[in-house]
Amino acid sequence: MSLFAAQPASLTLAPPSAKPIRWGQIAIGAIAILALAFFAQIVAQSQSVQWAEIPRYLVHSSILSGVLLTLELTAGAMVFGIVLGCILALMATSENLVLKALAAAFVWWFRGVPLIVQIFFWFNIALFIPQVGAGDYSISINDLVTPALAGFLALGLHEAANMAEIIRGGLIAVDRGQREAATALGLKNRQIFLTVILPQATRLIVPPTGNQAIGMLKASAIVSVIGMQDLLTQAQAIYARNFLVIELLFVASIWYLAITTVASIGQHYLEKSFLPKNRHSAEKPRAWRRAS
Repeated sequence: MSLFAAQPASLTLAPPSAKPIRWGQIAIGAIAILALAFFAQIVAQSQSVQWAEIPRYLVHSSILSGVLLTLELTAGAMVFGIVLGCILALMATSENLVLKALAAAFVWWFRGVPLIVQIFFWFNIALFIPQVGAGDYSISINDLVTPALAGFLALGLHEAANMAEIIRGGLIAVDRGQREAATALGLKNRQIFLTVILPQATRLIVPPTGNQAIGMLKASAIVSVIGMQDLLTQAQAIYARNFLVIELLFVASIWYLAITTVASIGQHYLEKSFLPKNRHSAEKPRAWRRAS
């Protein structure tokens, strides 16, 4: 008997089906290309913008110091917000009604009040509390709450309220049956939380946390209203002297886009590392059809 027996006449491989032409996608793509070309033509024909100045100011010492301060402020506020948000989320998911009420009140206030109002509040807190101290020792709030600290507190507390809701949502999204099954196995509450609840909740918490970090980076530009020397403030200070407004705004935008691009790539790989890994690859089935 031949090892290469012919396939039965009734079974043949199905020919690949031709993909339909997606005229809608083609039309939208053509419109987008035309719009970009039109915008590029307008930008290129602009005589009032000195494009050659943009590369020079991209590496200006003031701009670089503003970039560094923006990164430090974003990282510090995010770490502070995540740590405090974890504590608030645990309070919100506990069985203690007092802790639940305190967490709910914190989130209600710091998530509901606009961020710019919080920045102005901390920057002008000396109007409310002029001095703090104990006994004969006292210090002026103006000396204690600098623009940098005011911006950090506003961003950090606002982020803590948002992160508290994100973490709380991730924790309560884990099926209750998981906890009941772990309890039946004799695990303690701490073991259940660390080995069962937290690993599953982390997959739900990481994606919105990455979005919050990128949003925080852009929101940090709002501290320019109190004179904090971040990236946007440095750009404003320069164009106030040389009147290159559009050029410096382009410089700031390029830096923000570059940083958010890097952060988005990091977020992608971080999310990918938390995805469940398939240990066994499924074999793709062959497409067969009956011959007529």
